[in-house]
Amino acid sequence: MKKLLVTAAAALLFAVPLAQAAVKVGEKAPAFTLTDSKGKERSLSEFASKTVVLEWTNPGCPFVKKHYESGNIPKQQKEATATGAVWLSINSSAKGKQGDITPAESDKIAADWKTAPTAYLFDRDGKVGQLYGAKTTPHIFVIDGTGTLRYNGAIDSIPSPKKEDLATATQYVPEVLAALAAKQAVKTPVTQPYGCGVKY
Repeated sequence: MKKLLVTAAAALLFAVPLAQAAVKVGEKAPAFTLTDSKGKERSLSEFASKTVVLEWTNPGCPFVKKHYESGNIPKQQKEATATGAVWLSINSSAKGKQGDITPAESDKIAADWKTAPTAYLFDRDGKVGQLYGAKTTPHIFVIDGTGTLRYNGAIDSIPSPKKEDLATATQYVPEVLAALAAKQAVKTPVTQPYGCGVKY
């Protein structure tokens, strides 16, 4: 019972009201340019006509660790990119705050966790995160091939840092990508993001 109360409290603490989102599903996704872990500038326009997943991340966050150490997000990254979609992991942690890492550190973490995004991007001034209204890590946005935002919210349906909850959680990104590939409406286009607050 105590564990359930702690989990519920964590969900309330880290869940973020959807009304605070800066962009709306059905509207054009804002353009941006960020530098990746290899020192290369990457722009959203570079991936015009492709489906793009934006994933806000922080390697120090227990919710992020749950999804990476379990293999959940790496599996989704591989499946998404195998279909031609683009997966951009974005770190908006400010200098000196949790999740503020160097490109070399991000590469080591990527190797340890066997990650497979198209690119790992740094947003240290937080401008892109605030542009999109990214509130938690993880927080997911999916953009279709026309540049329109089609999903904004959580990685899955159970706001918990516990790996065992993955077995019964609905994984939203695969559902969204399948709907877009079939040219169908996204069944659940907006959900409540959960996790650690982005460390702007």
